[in-house]
Amino acid sequence: MSTTMASSAKLEASQPPPPPPRTATAKKVHYPFWFGGSASCFAAAVTHPLDLVKVRLQTRGPGAPTNMVGTFAHILKSDGILGVYSGLSAAILRQMTYSTTRFGIYEELKNHFTSPSAPPSLLTLLGIACASGFIGGVAGNPADVLNVRMQSDAALPPAQRRNYRHALHGLVTMTRTEGPASLFRGVWPNSTRAVLMTASQLTTYDTFKRLCIDRLSMSDNLGTHFTASFMAGFVATTVCSPVDVIKTRVMTASPAESRGQSILGLLRDIYRKEGFAWAFRGWVPSFMRLGPHTIATFLFLEEHKKLYRLLRGIPDEAHKA
Repeated sequence: MSTTMASSAKLEASQPPPPPPRTATAKKVHYPFWFGGSASCFAAAVTHPLDLVKVRLQTRGPGAPTNMVGTFAHILKSDGILGVYSGLSAAILRQMTYSTTRFGIYEELKNHFTSPSAPPSLLTLLGIACASGFIGGVAGNPADVLNVRMQSDAALPPAQRRNYRHALHGLVTMTRTEGPASLFRGVWPNSTRAVLMTASQLTTYDTFKRLCIDRLSMSDNLGTHFTASFMAGFVATTVCSPVDVIKTRVMTASPAESRGQSILGLLRDIYRKEGFAWAFRGWVPSFMRLGPHTIATFLFLEEHKKLYRLLRGIPDEAHKA
């Protein structure tokens, strides 16, 4: 028996050790181009009333409410509950053009210039975000003009209202009455804002998310997504506030008001009347709108990606964010 046991021991020793258990390796996942636009549309439907209040505050006239609560109450009193969703069709059209373009290009460039083993640097993310933001700003400008006009229309005297029924009616009316160039009114401040928005929103979200996971040992879960998107919304609101005010003023101006006036001339007039405080006029409603919108956008986007991985059979721990 001892001879048999010795032979068995020699046989076991001669066999190679069993292979180690397989572990999931991180890899890049190529998500559909339209995910960012879809997530932004869902977010816009949730936060549109806040965006409406922000525009009304930025374009308010004499005697109009000067705070967010007063403006919201005034809208409800004069236009009813449906009034807080004035211009929603233009807002959705804007997200379908502007956000689809900037999110899609950002993700495509990020996938192209990075690898799972080498996370992109902050400068790389900033460069990618600036390029995608500028293109998105140009692509979404017609819908952005409509969005601002439809949201501010009810605050104008009845004789000055444009009365667009919906986004497509507004596009046709603007083209017929003001010419195709009206669709790109304010394109430079809008594109500048889109660059700042994309750089401060998408870049900071990716950066804060990585810090939460790598430095704070947080998991890639809902809590991390909420924390990173909240910080991204705060940064984006502060960075974009001055350009957002200028963009709104330019887009809501009538042809007679805007004729012959440059951006520098507009800045000079605003500063003369309102001082330096103009740059952050409406910051609180901007953050109250952009903060939840940013959070909702990235939460919806992460859920889009999670569902996509589930349908494709890709384990959550095997993907590279």
